[in-house]
Amino acid sequence: MIETKKVCREFPVAGEEAFLALKDVSVKISRQSLAILRGKSGSGKTTLLNIIGALDAPTSGEVFFDGRDITGLSDREREKLRRKKIGFVFQSVSLIPMMTVYENVEFALRLSDYKQDRKRRVEECLHLVGLGKRMQHMPQELSGGEQQRVAIARAIAHKPQVLFADEPTAELDTATSLAVIKLFRELVQKQGVTVVMTTHDMALMDAGDVVYTLEDGSVQGT
Repeated sequence: MIETKKVCREFPVAGEEAFLALKDVSVKISRQSLAILRGKSGSGKTTLLNIIGALDAPTSGEVFFDGRDITGLSDREREKLRRKKIGFVFQSVSLIPMMTVYENVEFALRLSDYKQDRKRRVEECLHLVGLGKRMQHMPQELSGGEQQRVAIARAIAHKPQVLFADEPTAELDTATSLAVIKLFRELVQKQGVTVVMTTHDMALMDAGDVVYTLEDGSVQGT
């Protein structure tokens, strides 16, 4: 589903030599799997996630998404790829506070130009994440774990091929974190979604079909 070949990413630093955030990173992520990118803060895992999620481009190397070389795509082409085939979940759930749970998910469908029955799809996704009875609640009426599940429902509503999650459990307690990981596994097994997540939580490592460890911008093995 996803492959990188010797990907490097440099960031300019004023008055200094460029910072090399990724160094010859090569990874393979199979279709319908849960892949984990682990590492400490500054290891390069979020930079790699942004590149394979078409939010950023590498300085050098190649990136393939579903067999397509996306390395040299324009910003507009990247945006189109993200809108149609990719979903994102971040550490900060960023739900719109003046919208209900239902409206938050439905709004995401409108942004993605979803052509099918939106009401049915919103309800399907919220039931999938266990929030079928909370559709008309406001985000501030939910727990942190419930808000993250709304964010997941929002991210998968347009039926993406891949869900990218950047530290999705960082603000959650252990029990809630495990519930989120269980949900990711169900998305892989029952919905056919490929999930790629970053984490530094060692307790979650066993959940991944493949785990890549990053340290100082390099992959240390699986």
